Amino acid sequence: QVQLVESGGGSMQAGGSLRLSCEASGRTFSTYDMGWFRQAPGKEREFVAAIWSNGVTRDYANSGKGRCTISRDNVKNTVSLQMNSLKPEDTAVYYCAARRATTRDRGYEYWGQGTQVTVSS
Repeated sequence: QVQLVESGGGSMQAGGSLRLSCEASGRTFSTYDMGWFRQAPGKEREFVAAIWSNGVTRDYANSGKGRCTISRDNVKNTVSLQMNSLKPEDTAVYYCAARRATTRDRGYEYWGQGTQVTVSS
């Protein structure tokens, strides 16, 4: 099992940048794919970005392509999300999630508590 704790949220102006971080517990971090999701008020949770356990394969939602970069550090057990050119529609609670690389079909099984990001125009 893995526990996830996000940090780095806050309030910022449109056009700015932010870097969210997620620290994972446990010794098997490198065996998990890691993802970022977000949920805006009144909307369903949506995928933002993912990085596979190999640290090479990355996937981004269309809303974040060109603006987001996901990275991981398997020594520090962290995954980060860099977002540039922020828009008010990026306002949401951002969640870090983990998925076992050996059972990807089960989806993301572990979730953090979330961190609020508010972007004002």
